[in-house]
Amino acid sequence: MLNGFINVNKEKGMSSAFVVTKLKRILRSRGIAFDKIGHTGTLDPDGEGVLPIALGKATRLFDYTLDKKKVYYTEFVFGKETDTLDESGVVIKECDKVVEINDILSVIPTLKGEIDQIPPLYSAKSVDGRRAYDLAREGKEFTLKPKRITIYEIEYLGVNNGAYAFRITCSGGTYIRSIARDMAYAMGTLGYMRYIRREASGPFNIERAYTLNELESIDIEQNLIKMEEILVDMPRFDAPKGAERLLDNGVRMALKVPDGSFKMYIDDELTWIAEKNENDGRIDFKARLK
Repeated sequence: MLNGFINVNKEKGMSSAFVVTKLKRILRSRGIAFDKIGHTGTLDPDGEGVLPIALGKATRLFDYTLDKKKVYYTEFVFGKETDTLDESGVVIKECDKVVEINDILSVIPTLKGEIDQIPPLYSAKSVDGRRAYDLAREGKEFTLKPKRITIYEIEYLGVNNGAYAFRITCSGGTYIRSIARDMAYAMGTLGYMRYIRREASGPFNIERAYTLNELESIDIEQNLIKMEEILVDMPRFDAPKGAERLLDNGVRMALKVPDGSFKMYIDDELTWIAEKNENDGRIDFKARLK
C-alpha cells in the first residue's frame, strides 16, 4: 500500500476532485495498491499549479498541511469587476480610473500582515448549510464573515498583456481573488483576478510537480514524497527503551517531549504524530502513521 504524497501540477479547467478521480484510475491501471486518497487543499478549476494528493496514512496529515504557506503567481485586471472576482465571471462594474505603478506600490504595504479578509461571494463557504456560490447563482442576498489570514509578501512583477502580475505569499485559506478586489478598492478602482498558478503549498513546489499526463508514464512509486519529508520541520521524539510497546499501542504517558506537535519514532520508524497535554502532562496521540 502506498503511503505518501503525489505532487500534481494541476492544469486549468480541471476541478481538484477530477484530479483525484483521474489519479485513482492511473494508479489502478498500473496495479498500484492504495486504500485512501485525497487532496490537501482545493485549487479552483481555473487555477493551475501545485495540488498535493495524499495517499494511505498520509491522508491523516491533512491538519498539518492545510494551513502552510502558499505561493501564487497571479495576474489582476483593473478597471472592471466580475461577479466571481475572476475571469470566469460576468462584468458587473466598470471604472475609468487609470492605475499607475506608483498607485500599486503604495497600497501593497497596506495589504500585508494579519488581516480580516472577506471571501468572494462565489466561494465554497457555508452559509446556513448551503454553499455560498449556490446562493450567489440564485441571486440570494447574504454576507460572509471575514476570516483572519496572513499575507506575508506581495511582489509586483510588471505588466503582462494588459494585466498586472504579482507573486503572493500567504497563509492557507487566503483568497487571491479577494486580494485583487481589495487592492483595486484601495486604489479607488475595480479589479478581478485574470490568472492564478500555485507555485508552492508548504513543502510542495512546482519544480517537483507532475501533470496527470506525466504521471501516466513516470514511476509513481519512485516519485512518491514520503511523509518524513513533509514533516521535516516538526520536532522528532524517539520512544525510550522499555516504553516502545506501550507507546506503540497509544498508552498515554508522562515523558519529556518537545513542545507542540511532534513526530514520534518507535524503533527508528515514524509511528505517531503526538503532542503533550497541557493539563496532565501526558502524551496525546493525534495520528497513527505506521
